[in-house]
Amino acid sequence: MQKVATMEADFTQEVITTGNPEIDKKMGGGIPLGSLTMVEGPSDSGKSVLLQQMIWGSLNSGHRVRVFTTENTVKSLARQMGSLGLDVVDYFLLGRLKVRPLRSSQQTSESINGLHSLLHAISQEGTGIVFVDSLTGFVMHSPREETMDFFEGCKSYCNVGRTVVCTLHSAACEESTIIRVRSMCDAHLRLSIEAVGEQLVKTLEVAKIRGAERGTGNILSFDVEPRMGMRIIPVMKAKA
Repeated sequence: MQKVATMEADFTQEVITTGNPEIDKKMGGGIPLGSLTMVEGPSDSGKSVLLQQMIWGSLNSGHRVRVFTTENTVKSLARQMGSLGLDVVDYFLLGRLKVRPLRSSQQTSESINGLHSLLHAISQEGTGIVFVDSLTGFVMHSPREETMDFFEGCKSYCNVGRTVVCTLHSAACEESTIIRVRSMCDAHLRLSIEAVGEQLVKTLEVAKIRGAERGTGNILSFDVEPRMGMRIIPVMKAKA
């Protein structure tokens, strides 16, 4: 199990870290605060797991975190992260981690509906780190202009100190739109699933991270293991 840092930590790192030194090294040391980040990939490629590692690393580095999620309830997120050795219950209790479930396809008085409302909610989050998992349902049911307005709005908030990380399915919008979104983001992490012999391997490509301490463009293969989270697979083993 990964060790929890002191709950009342008065330190903060100036990057978003996964809490895994091997993965952080591939990411150039971490994603600088004030960045707009897109985690892109197909279903079951590990987008949510990578985001949960980043949530864990951010909390352990002293940051306050807000999560908007269409993938989990509050309880299921805590349970899922706990099953990976990323116990966040104490952070919930201390108010360092807040989670708001989203429903992108059904209007209720308790849900956030549409990219415009989601952007407004993000604008209220101050200087903490905001994670959105996932934008797919919103983007699939929104005009291209609204999608671009959302990312442009997030970018403007990041320019004044906020930090936003979003996951998005690769096929959620037209190729021309996603190319524009990629260029707008400060960091772009691309996940995929590759067949290596008879084994399916998850792959993370660090396409770009502006302002990273070290060079990026790295590619790594990984497994997701109970009580351990993401585990890097050595290249030779992945190709075996």
